[in-house]
Amino acid sequence: MANLINKLKTNNTANNDKESDRKAVRIFGKQNFIMMAGCVVLIVVGFMLMSGGGTNDTSFNPEIFSTRRIVVGPLLSFLGFLLMAFAIIWTTNKSKK
Repeated sequence: MANLINKLKTNNTANNDKESDRKAVRIFGKQNFIMMAGCVVLIVVGFMLMSGGGTNDTSFNPEIFSTRRIVVGPLLSFLGFLLMAFAIIWTTNKSKK
């Protein structure tokens, strides 16, 4: 009987340890998610700046070569992707302990 009680106590302790491990392990913190959301917004804004009307078969639209579409849009998107990698790698001081 005592052996059965010891097994139950051991199993109960093991279950509590598993629950605390599940709660303690977090890949990303709140700050990571905020930074990733900002990066997604930056990427979307960059793609929106790159979008626009194209050319028709009958006429040529020189607006497709504007600085906004060739320089600013891709630069914002690239910066968003670059910062996204940084946001994924970032760890806070609490996570390091």
